[in-house]
Amino acid sequence: MKPGEIAVDHASRRFKVYPREARRLKDLVVARSRVRGEDVVAVRDVTFTVEPGSAVGLVGRNGSGKTTLLRLISGIIKPSSGRVDVGGRVGSLLELGAGFHPDLTGRENVFLNGSIHGLKRAYVREQLDEIVAFAGLEEFIDLPVRTYSSGMYMRLGFAIAAHIDADVLLLDEVFAVGDEQFQRKCFGKIFEFKQRGGTIVFVSHDAAAVERLCDRAVLLRGGALEFDGPTHEAIVRYRRLLADDLDPAERGAGLKEWGTGEARIDEVGLLGASGEERSQFLSGEPLTLRLRLVAERPLPPPRLSYEVRDSSGLLLAGGAQSAAQLGWSETTTVLPVRFEIDRLPFADGRFHVRLGLSDESGEHLYHWLDEAAAFVVYPAGDVSGAVRLEGRWSQEEIGAQAERVAG
Repeated sequence: MKPGEIAVDHASRRFKVYPREARRLKDLVVARSRVRGEDVVAVRDVTFTVEPGSAVGLVGRNGSGKTTLLRLISGIIKPSSGRVDVGGRVGSLLELGAGFHPDLTGRENVFLNGSIHGLKRAYVREQLDEIVAFAGLEEFIDLPVRTYSSGMYMRLGFAIAAHIDADVLLLDEVFAVGDEQFQRKCFGKIFEFKQRGGTIVFVSHDAAAVERLCDRAVLLRGGALEFDGPTHEAIVRYRRLLADDLDPAERGAGLKEWGTGEARIDEVGLLGASGEERSQFLSGEPLTLRLRLVAERPLPPPRLSYEVRDSSGLLLAGGAQSAAQLGWSETTTVLPVRFEIDRLPFADGRFHVRLGLSDESGEHLYHWLDEAAAFVVYPAGDVSGAVRLEGRWSQEEIGAQAERVAG
């Protein structure tokens, strides 16, 4: 095979699952002779090919077989039937930090992890300074990794894996690593690999990241291949799978947008008092949320809902509004709307707006945006905290009865 080429031919992978885990040797010998394990098919008869230099996304719900398929491509596990062939060296960013020894220093673990990836010690030595700088751990590299935070641990694992001289790079939810600045560095490193002609297979619930990186995507459903084609169409089909799930489990893995797409929320913006787009406000200033509701075809008036949350995800405000009261009729396909706040009730902090569009019952979801808009509020005067309390101070007058008692 050519370096960077991937061929998956009718690949399936089965696992045997037992009702309870065998914790002792006696359990393993005695209990398993009486209890029959259940065969679970994680990947079912999947066939596709990837040309060298391509970037392919794997999308699907939790349990659809994405990570198992990546492990088959990486060679960590073998298919129960069918074939999986890969040309050239494979770099896997599947379980960042796997193989780290907690009592060894970060520097020692770079060499240990590099050897696990098949890198020569001389090559690791040449790359060491760049790996440490990329992870941002110059001050901590000679400390045992058991003293690292989970973010530091994962950043070092990514930095090592990202410097592997590979033909194929396998990525599994890597943009959940570290803060926003480090995620940008990760994306930059991956784009460098792509521009050099490397092959990428990328798993993520973040549809924007998949569309940004991949021009083709494979949608898995129940372990089987549901769709293979343009990334945007694969993402649309994936969101439709989530349409009737109001709180999908995939949220925690980076999912920010889903729904059937029959109607959608478009052109979301935040405006200041003069109608200019802004993302920074003073406490007590006016704010206007502007957006468009767009439908593929005429629909009954949908229900528009909103949430405002702080940087920790705490719900501060929320509500819903029928589009019928905003002018939606049976023939409407485009409706611009505004939500005007005369005085911002927040004192200080970072906030984001979530928006949802559903049928009138709220059970059938057309479109949900977890991060529709974000803004920062700075304190005005001596206010502090997340919420600004509107009130007045005054001197309390003492009544005549109180004066007599006091005398």
